[in-house]
Amino acid sequence: MSSPAEFYNSLPPISKTYGTLCLLTTTLCQLGILHPIHIALIFEYLFPNFQIWRLFTNFFFLGKFSINFGIRLLMIARYGVQLEKGPFERRTADFLWMMIFGALSMLLLSAIPLLRSPFLGISLVFMLLYVWSREFPNAQINIYGLVSLKAFYLPWAMLALDVIFGSPLIPDLLGIIAGHLYYFLTVLHPLATGRNLLKTPRWVQKLVARWRIGVPTNPSYFRPGVAAPVTQGGASAFSGRGRRLTD
Repeated sequence: MSSPAEFYNSLPPISKTYGTLCLLTTTLCQLGILHPIHIALIFEYLFPNFQIWRLFTNFFFLGKFSINFGIRLLMIARYGVQLEKGPFERRTADFLWMMIFGALSMLLLSAIPLLRSPFLGISLVFMLLYVWSREFPNAQINIYGLVSLKAFYLPWAMLALDVIFGSPLIPDLLGIIAGHLYYFLTVLHPLATGRNLLKTPRWVQKLVARWRIGVPTNPSYFRPGVAAPVTQGGASAFSGRGRRLTD
């Protein structure tokens, strides 16, 4: 049995970094060292006051210590890690680009008054959940020991639970929209047309290579139309209906 330090060190770089930043941010807010309003996405403060950091910092706050915070952090540790170790293995730049694209999409959507949310961290976590559910649609998931369902329906089940518990729905919906947009542009559309409209930019690849994050991308690791078996809960779960096309 591995120690907590060994488990932490074994986590893939992007999920580990994002989860750590979320934990540190919440800890600082909980201790009163940092007030959430100073990192919230408040458009009135962005450009008139040049508080550009709000475009980034709002993604690192998942709420104060609570059961919901623990669930979101566990979602990063499970679904983000399984994505990064599974479909995105040896594709660190592609995984980072997925996170960046999702964040940019959410920022644009949140500019719409009806979809405005001061913190988009929960939305980014929900996007990871949505993409994971598409990559492993047949995995069996047990929710609180009460309901068993296929992973394909998990985002909607979590959305329903938030309705029951009275949590805001906008962050979840933003994550679902951004996740579906990414999956459509990188998987569904390329499978239908043979064209990838959302290739990972060269600057992201250079950033990963420069900082030696993860491992080099291996473009031949996945082939279009090939599903890779992944063990999930003792059963064989298969990834989504297709693979991304290589550049």
